[in-house]
Amino acid sequence: MPFLDWVNKNQAKEAADEVPYHLLRREASYGETEASNLIIQGDNLLALKALLPFYAGRVKCIFIDPPYNTKSAFEHYDDRLEHSQWLTMMYPRLVLLRELLAEDGSIWVTIDDNEAHYLKVMMDEVFGRGAFIASCVWQKRYSRENREAIGDVHDYILVYSKVPALFKATRNLVPITESQAKVYRNPNNDPRGRWRPIPMTAQAGHATPEQFYEIETPSGKIHTPPPGRCWGVSKATYKKLLTEGRIYFGKNGDSQPNIIRYLVEVPGIAPWSWWPSEEVGHTDESKKESNLLFGGDVSFGTPKPERLLHRILHIATRPNDLVLDSFLGSGTTAAVAHKMGRRYIGIEMGDHARTHCVPRLQKVIEGEQGGISTTVNWQGGGGFSFLTLGEPAFDDNGRLNAAIKFPTLAAYIWHMETGAPRHESFESPFLGVHDGKAYFLLYNGILGDRRPAGGNVLTSAVLAHLQTLCAERLPYVIYGESTRLGPTRMAAENVTFKQIPYDVTMR
Repeated sequence: MPFLDWVNKNQAKEAADEVPYHLLRREASYGETEASNLIIQGDNLLALKALLPFYAGRVKCIFIDPPYNTKSAFEHYDDRLEHSQWLTMMYPRLVLLRELLAEDGSIWVTIDDNEAHYLKVMMDEVFGRGAFIASCVWQKRYSRENREAIGDVHDYILVYSKVPALFKATRNLVPITESQAKVYRNPNNDPRGRWRPIPMTAQAGHATPEQFYEIETPSGKIHTPPPGRCWGVSKATYKKLLTEGRIYFGKNGDSQPNIIRYLVEVPGIAPWSWWPSEEVGHTDESKKESNLLFGGDVSFGTPKPERLLHRILHIATRPNDLVLDSFLGSGTTAAVAHKMGRRYIGIEMGDHARTHCVPRLQKVIEGEQGGISTTVNWQGGGGFSFLTLGEPAFDDNGRLNAAIKFPTLAAYIWHMETGAPRHESFESPFLGVHDGKAYFLLYNGILGDRRPAGGNVLTSAVLAHLQTLCAERLPYVIYGESTRLGPTRMAAENVTFKQIPYDVTMR
């Protein structure tokens, strides 16, 4: 597979590994305090790395609207990065986003012609070319653009999934529009409503003998499948459909049979890659939404309409799924996810995380009725927490920060040892079982406490207690300040002891 190369690509590839882990500091909570939604202020590269031990493999849908690298600049982003700088900025962030994405999840990236084709090749490298789902074309303008030689009226939305087959199996259909429903008619006043005829033949490559038979029409004409085709249903199923009045032979009653499909039976249609503005909104709509929320503030030059995010999250998620946007901008993704009953994490770097995102979501909690609120019958409620980046979790030598708390240290150790997502909170020394090993953490929140009774030290009594927490007789990996058990005893008990802080090193 061909790869994209640019100045400083090697540094970009190393950046995701080298960026330090930071602690996350909770500053405030809004609305319902038990809500797990997060808004994080800080550099998104640092924030994504900080999220990794807690959310690796858990995010169902990632949407990002990164700077497009055009000549248009606005207050909160440098949208004029030199080409190689833009690629260097994007690469490590995509690597971390891939680690956060669930196996059946999807990532959606909006981009314009300036970087779309380079981004496609770079995402092929990061996610794998086989992970590509589609390049959706969003009609961002509904009026003619006359300033250029060829008017630019669209953006792209690149869509990838770790396992496309899983994404296809779990993605949702989109509602059928009235223009699409026009093919459903009711010329015979069928009490079951509007319907359309669906051809009853199929390709014969994998047909069974039950799919080859003669069909006699009401006029007496005999039909058999055309060459290379078979009937799409068995003879028994055909007879059942005929009895139910679900077979259509044309207005003269002698045509090749079709199956009647009623509009009320259509759950939706498969999403396609052309997204017209009348279905998902346009930039004028998003600017009006922004003006209603923020007055005359036009510091965000390219906000996305809520209807666009509604379409993406409708396809990619279900209620309570986790959504992530690491270029949150004015907070549209979080607002739409909140109204749709999805959990979310949004990351923004500047003061506008406080001045734009927080007030917008407070209005959502209060029942704000703009955007998609009427469509989803939004009435208000819910909550979120506002976080900032704290100190590095490890010092320059990779050693543990003394301020770290038990749940955070447990998450780091679990991620370091297993690389696997952890779905429950860590509340006891028993962290869980992975690949046939049981993992434990002895830590009372005081780094350096080696008192035998303090809770950080492995003793015979502590080991006996740990064995009650995990009934399976598996190899144990136990982290603690020190151990009072000798090598012979630990070998007999199949215990591997790792010392805090020296054996906890993550970069």
